[in-house]
Amino acid sequence: MQATRPKALVVLVASAVLALTACEPVDLLGVSAEPSAVTTTASSPSASPTSSHKATAQPTDKPTAKPSTKAKETAKTQPGSLLSEGDTGTKVRELQHRLHQLAWFPGDITGNYGQTTVEAVRGFQAKRKLQVTGAVDSATWSKLVAMTRKPTADELNGKQTAGPAIMKLGSSGDRVRELQARLRQIGWYEGKVSGYYGSSTVTSVSGFQGRRGLPITGKVDQRTWDRLIGMTRTPTSDELKNVAFKPKESSLDARCLTGRALCISKRTNSLVWVINGTPQMRLDVRFGAYETPTREGAFSIGWKSRDHVSTIYHTPMPYAMFFSGGQAVHYSADFAARGYAGASHGCVNVRNLNGITSLYSQVRIGDKVIVYS
Repeated sequence: MQATRPKALVVLVASAVLALTACEPVDLLGVSAEPSAVTTTASSPSASPTSSHKATAQPTDKPTAKPSTKAKETAKTQPGSLLSEGDTGTKVRELQHRLHQLAWFPGDITGNYGQTTVEAVRGFQAKRKLQVTGAVDSATWSKLVAMTRKPTADELNGKQTAGPAIMKLGSSGDRVRELQARLRQIGWYEGKVSGYYGSSTVTSVSGFQGRRGLPITGKVDQRTWDRLIGMTRTPTSDELKNVAFKPKESSLDARCLTGRALCISKRTNSLVWVINGTPQMRLDVRFGAYETPTREGAFSIGWKSRDHVSTIYHTPMPYAMFFSGGQAVHYSADFAARGYAGASHGCVNVRNLNGITSLYSQVRIGDKVIVYS
C-alpha cells in the first residue's frame, strides 16, 4: 500500500512556497501604490524607460462582442453587480479612469467593459480583500470611489490639455539642472547635467510624459514637474555637477568591506554593490512598510529568478534575488512609476531597470546581503 503524505506536511510546504513569493507593493497613507497587475509581464517590465526612451504603447480594452458564457454568468450571478463584462457607456469610462488613477487600468478609456477591465477589477478586488469576481458590486465601487477623485469630462473622453510651460527648449539655469538630474535618477536622461534645455532634454521630457499618460509636448508644465518631483529625490551637489558616485568605504557597513556584498542602507535608501571593499555601483531602493518591514541583518543570496511572478497577487518581480525567505531584491515597475509613494511587503525594490539588469548578471548565489539602518 502506498504511503500517504501527512496533511500537516502538505499545508506546511504550501505555506512555505507562498511565503517565498509574498513580497508585493502596498499602500502608504491611504494612497495606492499598486502596479498594473495584469498587463505588465516579468519578461518585459515596461514601466521603466528603454534605452531609446520611447513611450510604451498601452493596451486598449476592445468591446467584448461575445463574452464567454461562463465569464458572463460568473459576473451576473454576483450579488449586487453594478457593472460587468460586456457593459458599455459613461459609467464604464468612469470605472476605467478611477482604476487608471490607481495604476490598475493601463489602457485607453474606451467605455467598453472588456477583458482588460475585468482583470483590472479582479486585481483591485484581490488587493483590497474583496470578493474577486471581475464584476463591480457595491462594495467594490464604494472602495474605489473612496480612494479616487471624480474624473473630468475631458478625462472621461481621453483628452488632456497641457498647462503653461515653466521650462522648455532654450531655457537655462539651476532649475533645468535639477530637471535633468531628476530625469537621470529614473533613467530618462542620459546626457550631462548642463543646465541648458536642449533637444536631448526635450526628447527625455517627451518620453517621460508619454509613459505617464501626460500630454506629450516636450515642455515642462506644472503637472509634469509635480509628477517628476513626486517620483524622485532632491539631487545631490555631485549629481548637479556630473560628479560620478564614489562612496567612501567609511560610509558603508563594515560587513560589506570583504568579499562580494549587496550593501543596503535604510538610512540612505541605497544599495551599493561592493567587491572586496570597492564599490561597483549604487542604486536607489525602497523597503517594506511599517507593518511589513524589510528584515535587517546579514544574509546571503539563496536563489535567483529573472522572470519571477508572485504566486499571491500574480504581479511581476523581475530580476528577483532572494535573500531571506520571501524577501528579495528585485525590479519594481511601481517604484519606477511612483517613487516613494508606496512600499513593498518586505522586499528591496529597485527602480533602475538597466542597473538591476547589470547587477543581476553579476550577483552569484551565496553573495552577501547586508541590510542595515
